[in-house]
Amino acid sequence: MIATTSLTVLGLVLGMLLTFAGRYFQVAGNPLRDEITALLPGVNCGQCGLPGCAGAAEALTEGRLAVTANLCPPGGPGLAQQLAAKLGVSLEAASGPPLLAWVDEKLCIGCAHCGSHCPTDAIVGASKQLHHVLHEACTGCGKCLPVCPTESLQLRPLAVSIQQWHWPKPLLAGV
Repeated sequence: MIATTSLTVLGLVLGMLLTFAGRYFQVAGNPLRDEITALLPGVNCGQCGLPGCAGAAEALTEGRLAVTANLCPPGGPGLAQQLAAKLGVSLEAASGPPLLAWVDEKLCIGCAHCGSHCPTDAIVGASKQLHHVLHEACTGCGKCLPVCPTESLQLRPLAVSIQQWHWPKPLLAGV
């Protein structure tokens, strides 16, 4: 009985000390960074060149990362517009079309190494069978490229189809 009582009292006292220390030594976070982190998709694919969405949010708030139309391929251009509005900066032009993984069918041996490294499960195929990339799910992160022993995976620009085609904006005369 004494052991149970002493451990209960010890637990309550240490719990109150930890609660007090947590409130007294609390470090205030950056509310803008928290809002940007909530906007990002949380895929942590690394296509922005940073190790995850939290790192991208920190770089965006510090101004180390420019907001471009293809900054976050999983989030798309809509997310880039939201980020630009939230940060109060202008949206820079995209540096090119989005890149997606492609399998060279002549080189693929069906080793299945690439499928386990794909964060979105966009690569389908069984062992010793030809693999295929589902372009609707591929984010173009490139994590599958270094694990392919035959270098049959490549990042290529998205082929223009009727679903992705947009009418080009006309050039303004005299501007």
